[in-house]
Order: sequence, then C-alpha cells, then structure tokens
Amino acid sequence: METYTTDDALTLIGFGKFQALVLAYAGMGWLTEAMEVMLLSFLGPVVREEWNVSPEDESLLSSVVFAGMLIGACAWGFISDRYGRKTVLLLSTLLTSGMGFLSALSPNYLCLLVLRFFVGIGVGSGHVFTSWFLEFVPAGNRGTWMVIFSFFWTIGTVLEASLAWAVLSALSWRWLLALTALPCFLLLPFFRITPESPRYLCAQNRMTDARLVLERIAIANQAALPLGVLTYHQETKTDYITHVSEDEHLIPVREKEHTVRNAIRSKSGAIAALRELLSHNLLRSTLLLWFVYYACSFAYYGIALLSSQLSDVNRSCKSGLIFEVHQNDGNLYKDTFITSLAEIPGLILSALLVDRFGRKATMWSLMFACCAFLGPLVLHQNELLTTTLLFGARACGTGTTTILCLYAPEVYPTSVRSTGVGIATAIGKIGGVICPLVAVGMLRNCHQMEAVLVFELVLFLAGVACILFPVETKGREMD
Repeated sequence: METYTTDDALTLIGFGKFQALVLAYAGMGWLTEAMEVMLLSFLGPVVREEWNVSPEDESLLSSVVFAGMLIGACAWGFISDRYGRKTVLLLSTLLTSGMGFLSALSPNYLCLLVLRFFVGIGVGSGHVFTSWFLEFVPAGNRGTWMVIFSFFWTIGTVLEASLAWAVLSALSWRWLLALTALPCFLLLPFFRITPESPRYLCAQNRMTDARLVLERIAIANQAALPLGVLTYHQETKTDYITHVSEDEHLIPVREKEHTVRNAIRSKSGAIAALRELLSHNLLRSTLLLWFVYYACSFAYYGIALLSSQLSDVNRSCKSGLIFEVHQNDGNLYKDTFITSLAEIPGLILSALLVDRFGRKATMWSLMFACCAFLGPLVLHQNELLTTTLLFGARACGTGTTTILCLYAPEVYPTSVRSTGVGIATAIGKIGGVICPLVAVGMLRNCHQMEAVLVFELVLFLAGVACILFPVETKGREMD
C-alpha cells in the first residue's frame, strides 16, 4: 500500500491561500511580541516622571519583562509539545492581551511591574507562533517564507514607534499600553478556525485528525493530496543513511519505536524532553544553538542601544563631562525608525541567500559581516560613518537572527521541537538582559573600544559556532 508523509503532502499541495492565512495569524503574534518589546524604550521615562521612581527602579521595568519572557519561552515550549500548538496560541494570547489591558489601569508602580512580568510570560510564546507557521510550509521554500514572516517584527517596531509618537504627545502612557495590547486581542475571534499543526498531530499518532487538516489545506489551495495512506514514518531512504552522524535524528523511525518513545515521554514529561535534547544525537546541535541564540540576542539589543547612545557618548567623553542622556523624544523616535528600517535590507539579503547557499553558510557569513561593520567603531568615528556602520551591523544581525529562527525548528524533531526552541530562546533572553551592562555600562565610563571588542568577540565565536553546526537543514523534511 502506498503511503505519504506530511512533507510529501505539503510539497504536492504547495504554498497557497491556506498558508497565507496561517502566515497572517502567526505574523500577528510575532508583531505583538515586537510591539511589547519596543514599548520598553518609551514606557520607562514617562512612568518614572509620573511616579518619581529611581533610575534603578525604572530599569526593573525592562528586567521583569525579560524575566517573564525567559520563563514563558521555556514553559510555552513544553506545553506546546505536550498539549498542542493551538493550546499555546490561545492561552498565551489571553494572558498577553489580558495583562496588557490590566497594566494600563495600574494604580502604582509595583502593580505595573507585576502585570508587565505576566505580559512578558505571555509574549514568551513568540517562538511557538514561528514553529507553528513553519510546520505548514513546504520544505523547498521554507527559508524564503520565514524571512517574509520576519517582516512582521519590523512592522511591529515601526508601528510601536509611531503609536508612541502619537499617543504620548496627546494622551498618556496608559493609552499606549492599552493600544499596544489591542493587536494581540484581535487574534481571539479567529482562534476557532485556527488549525492544529498536522505535524504535531502525526507525532501524537492522531493520523485521522492530521489528514483532516491536510484535506482543509488541499481544498483551500485547490490542490489534491497524494494517493495512499498518511503515515508519520516511512522506510528509511537510501540518501539518509550514507553515514552515521547527528543527522540520524532526521531519519524516520518505525511506528512501533515512535509509539514507545511517546509513551515514555508522556510519563516523564519535561525531564524526558530535556534528556532527548541532550542525547548523543542532539547534544552538539543543542549546545551550539544555545550559544548562538545568546549571541544573537546579545548583539541585537546591544546594537540597538549603541545606535541610540553612541553619538551622545562621543560628545560627552570628548568634552570630559560625565555622561548624561541628552536625547529628546524626537531623536529617540528617529533612532528607532532608523534601527527598524535597517532590518529591511537584512531580511532581503537573508531571503536571497538562505535557500541558495543553505542555513549554515548564510548565518556564519552574516555574523562575520556584522563583525566587519562593528570593527571600525573601536575608534571614534564621525556621526555619519557611525550611523552607517551601525546600520550595516543591524542589517546583518537581523538576517542572522531570522535564519536562526528558521534553522532551530528544522533541526529538532516534532516531538521536542517547541521545547528545544523554547529553551534556546530563553537562553537568548539572558543575552538581552546582560547586553546593557556592556553597551551602556562601558560606554558611560567612556570605554567604547572595550565595549565594541566584547561585541566583536561574541559575534566572532557565534560565527565559528555556526560553522560547527553538524546539520545543514536546507531542503530537509522537518521530521
């Protein structure tokens, strides 16, 4: 009897109307996370002015959100692999929108901190939206569509800057919080028609449900499913067994083996998932992914801080004055727009490279290019050259992060995909918390060379780590 896998079906059906709707839904979740993160650039100063909090307490507002995202990234990943992608899409949307609206009503600063912590937990589910979308995309053009998906992040940053510019000048920060939570709330009416991932259903041995989802995709795309019976595992193809290596986890296994593995995982839960991520087959990929996620987050937020503060640092240090922020709101919005627009060429470049040269080559080449752009900044440059160099560095950093968000879900098998990506994302958030100590702390003490060298070292080591990735996932089935 003929059989076919989810990848076979998606390849034959192609990318069509159904995937476009999935892209819109998942992209809105990604846009929401970008808005909530970008909100931190504007919220702290206005809240400090209203409640007279200290600069140290003001910094807690960003710290608690990142702490919540760290916890949420791990928790939502495990819940997604255990109870389904749809469960996470609903619960995280309810939490993010609900806590977002409630935080607009905060009576004091402590209440605001607690509510924003829960918002952070909610938006920590962003990687589940990414994995869920990719599980509907055919392997042949998965890289290109991931880059298109990443445009939602850029749209979110520009939208939040525009929103802050309009709202804070006319209304109050409470309106800004409420309006920022609105896009996430708009996802709820469409949840009932949101499909579960057919890959997840197959991994749970719910083959009938998986086939129903694939039939919906075929009907929407005006295509037909392959002939035969849907199966999660086919006999191993000869081109997958040329040698024994870490590629083995991508080789289909038999139904009996899969059923036993699921039974074991259902009993031991997160410990079993973590044990699989650190197993012989996946250990090297997992450890390297953890470091590269950390480095990308460290560089992403660090370059953004450099963009907004390096010019002021140069002026203050040359004059021998103690560093103070002299930036007005107009400059802050301008820098946000420039930083966001730098992502567009980065996304375009990664789209041109990822499906032609592969994930690994694209990532390490962009990493080293980012190092090259930052290199001249070890010495003071004029403002135009500084802006140009940071623009190029941000473009390369964005391209690398986009490919990384594509590569990690492709490396892990469906059974632990969200857990693996969630833990890696959480480790990346640690980089986001630490980078201000370098980008701001060293700069305020007029140590620009040392700060840039730290970024150079982290990015160079991350580029080497990308070269050492044992698996190239270009064109491979996700299972």
